[in-house]
Amino acid sequence: MIPPKHRRFLIFASLAVIAAAIVWFGLPHDREVKSLWLFLFKLVPFVMAAEAVAALDVEWAKRMRLPLLLIPPAFLLYFLYFVPKIFFFGGAISEDPTSFGNLYYHVLTLTPMIILALALAYRLGGGTAATVRRLSYGMLLLMLSGLEDLAFLTVNDHTDPAYATIPEVWEWASHITVFIGHPPTKMEAYVFIAVHVILALLVFLSPQRWWEALVRSPRSRADGTDGPDAPTAPTAPGVSRAADASDVSDAADAPGAGAARADGSPASRG
Repeated sequence: MIPPKHRRFLIFASLAVIAAAIVWFGLPHDREVKSLWLFLFKLVPFVMAAEAVAALDVEWAKRMRLPLLLIPPAFLLYFLYFVPKIFFFGGAISEDPTSFGNLYYHVLTLTPMIILALALAYRLGGGTAATVRRLSYGMLLLMLSGLEDLAFLTVNDHTDPAYATIPEVWEWASHITVFIGHPPTKMEAYVFIAVHVILALLVFLSPQRWWEALVRSPRSRADGTDGPDAPTAPTAPGVSRAADASDVSDAADAPGAGAARADGSPASRG
């Protein structure tokens, strides 16, 4: 039996998946808006997904470690499908190498910003500093791994014989070349990717206490506190302390307080 507090989330999440599948697989991928109703229907997956996120039980999500289980895959969907498609269609449309290079550079700059935006949203929602670092550095390792280069070769329908099969030497992969000193062979690229993916998984799946220990200052370790994420120590009876924003929030949420709560690639070819 699904607990009532999770039903709203599951309903909206299911509707979002169904609506997204209909839009992506059942409707033409047109650039132009041809109908107001079609335009509004294409917004349904976004609205359903937004409501699902809003209905998610935060404490349950923390207990289930969903930030580390869902945020990196969401990033990978963007990075391993949409980015290779952008490069593929951008390279096919533009015959000017300079134009394609500018496209690549802007996407290259955009991707770390997306990683940081995801980490910032998590932190502003009350996430710990330790998990922010895990998300940021783990997703950066995935970005630098070469997975996108492999995805470019596999998710696109190449007509160029040079990319119809996976090349034996990855001449374009300069971010791997600078590490190993020469353009990587296919097997060297696979090893490079595997090492980075393993490192990223270690970052995501390692015990949280390791990362909490890293962010503690030497003084906080000696005091047994966790630094900025540590709970405020209780004061002795009769000793008053100034109320801060967290005190006001806690008081407002206390039972009986009367507070209303809202629920509801080839990176380039040269």
